[in-house]
Amino acid sequence: MLAAAMALAAGVTCALAPRGDTPAELARLGGPATVEIDTPDAFGLSAPGISSEERRAFSVGNSFFRDNWVTAPASTEGRDGLGPLFNANSCSACHADDGRGRPPLARGEVGLGLVVFVSPRDADGAPHPLYGKQLQDQSISGVVPETAIVLRAVPVPGAYPDGTKYELNRWEATFEHPAYGPLGEVRTSLRIGPQVIGGGLLEAVPDAAIVARADPEDRDGDGVSGRPHLVTGADGARRVGKFGWKASQPTLEGQVMAALHEDIGITNDAHPVESLTTGERTAITAPSGGSPEADAHKVARLAHYCRVLAVPMQRDADTPTVERGRRLFTDTGCVTCHTPTMSTGDASPVTLLRNATFHPYTDLLLHDMGEGLADDRRDGDATGREWRTPPLWGIGLVQTVNGHTRFLHDGRARNLEEAVLWHGGEAQRARDRFMAMPAADRQALLAFLESL
Repeated sequence: MLAAAMALAAGVTCALAPRGDTPAELARLGGPATVEIDTPDAFGLSAPGISSEERRAFSVGNSFFRDNWVTAPASTEGRDGLGPLFNANSCSACHADDGRGRPPLARGEVGLGLVVFVSPRDADGAPHPLYGKQLQDQSISGVVPETAIVLRAVPVPGAYPDGTKYELNRWEATFEHPAYGPLGEVRTSLRIGPQVIGGGLLEAVPDAAIVARADPEDRDGDGVSGRPHLVTGADGARRVGKFGWKASQPTLEGQVMAALHEDIGITNDAHPVESLTTGERTAITAPSGGSPEADAHKVARLAHYCRVLAVPMQRDADTPTVERGRRLFTDTGCVTCHTPTMSTGDASPVTLLRNATFHPYTDLLLHDMGEGLADDRRDGDATGREWRTPPLWGIGLVQTVNGHTRFLHDGRARNLEEAVLWHGGEAQRARDRFMAMPAADRQALLAFLESL
């Protein structure tokens, strides 16, 4: 399969390599889709320069993204069919203000953006026979949720080479009151909803350009061996995955339809049957909101909304501390995976996003991140140790938009420093260089991340 993917890159100049952009150019993180804003609305604006028709479609998509789905039947036309089992009642429940979700920090908290994928211990990556692909901790009236998800923070102490101590936390998850039979020994993967800005730019990067960055055999000997995740899209085509923590979806439509189905319990053309196992169908009776509950028009408007969400400009890019942090970010090797610059092709349905250069700080490849971040659960061809490099744009505005600083795929990191310290595997060398820095240099690198 990888050989077929590499064929995509034949004769293609790498569109992800750094281009020597000036700090001013790099500060426009979203290229033509950049907006200059640092308020709580920073993730919710449409890209400047889209057409009036595209702006109207954005407004409709915004409504579908934010409004709650309700139990069927309801007078709310076209918004019923919630559940019967679900993790959230709207897209914005997991992506509040188009931003980042967080894990439940107190018993009983639900609908904040955490989802848990589950497989039997002896069937890595397969759906659980009683609970399916994902554990749903909410339900409509008269239906019992699958389980209660409880997280406990387990301290992981450490120290820098200069003697400065730190303490990380990892999650220990338990699943209480399983309603439809014993869970047994399972593999789980905890994941937090990320901010959804800039999706149209990532979607428009040609597959061949992503594959051209791959180095699965680490031929250059830098310790980094990223590879594309080839997946089958909703249309049946084999493509490079770009969305999700494991790069499991190649298009925004595919990501939207998967999230509607698993997170909210809304059927659609790609997932026409309710997300219930055989045993749950026997135990649960609930009316449908239509067939499908989210038609092609709704899916298209939701995908368009995500496609044209703007990216906030980098802040304080020209200050000495941030510029120093940028150089250190490069010197440590962080840019090997968090590649500063990408270019789109000419295939986007949005004219503004075609042939555009932008700065997301990702290569969209899977990387082995080491034992510390491993969830030991396969997702498609992605192993339990592999994660897609997440874009870093907007990461310094999460506190402003969402009121918290919970990072990494499961929200275990309480700040950006902890997120860096959890890096291992292919990122171990970069992490070790960060740890060996004088404290002032570490703070400068973190200031750079905060500026994004």
